[in-house]
Order: sequence, then structure tokens, then C-alpha cells
Amino acid sequence: MTKWDKVLIVFVILVSLLGLYFTKGNIANDKQLYALIKVNGEMYKKIALGPEMNEKTLEVRTKFGYNKLLFGKDRVRVIEADCPDKLDVKQGWISKPGEVIVCLPNRLVIELVSEDTDKEDDIDSISY
Repeated sequence: MTKWDKVLIVFVILVSLLGLYFTKGNIANDKQLYALIKVNGEMYKKIALGPEMNEKTLEVRTKFGYNKLLFGKDRVRVIEADCPDKLDVKQGWISKPGEVIVCLPNRLVIELVSEDTDKEDDIDSISY
């Protein structure tokens, strides 16, 4: 392997890492985050995240079960649940748009979206 082969390999790796940073990085940092809480596929509550929600809790009691959510600054997690496996509690914090917590026995879905993520009619790079 020559010196230029090594330079080319390093260059390709750096370009790949730079591409990952831009696609997976915190692109929506300056946008308002919302926690969409759905039960059985229907909207239960939409909560704007921010400093005012820090350390606040929300109890979600439905005919399917009980979950208790804890909010931090721009993040959310499930801290209590009456489901048998408690996978939603073990998942921990979510803080980036597109991240989801799911509790299947209680039919609960918590999804983080940014202020322009919930626009359904936008053309994205995949469907264009």
C-alpha cells in the first residue's frame, strides 16, 4: 500500500464522518421541541418542552394502563409504568426530534418532534 493509498483512505473516512455529523447531528437545535403523547393511536397531549418543563411530571392513566412521565429541559422519559416488562422505563431519556418511547401493553407512544416536523404536506428529499 502506497502513501497515497493511505491518504485516500483517511480522506474517505473523514468525509464519511463529516457526512454523519450533518445528517445525524443536532440540526434542529434552535427549534422548539414538542412531546407528542399518543394512546391507542390517538393524540392524548402535545407538550412544548423547554426550561419551564424541567422536573415536571405527567401521569397518563387510561383503560390500558398507567405511565408516569418526567420532563427535563428539552427531554422526556418514563419513570413509572404498570406494564410487566417496563421496557419504556428502562429506555431512559429521549431528547432529539424523531426519537420515540413505546409502551406496547399500555398502547402509549411518546414522540419528540420539532416545530416544523409535524407538517405532513412537506416534500422531503426521499419522496421528491
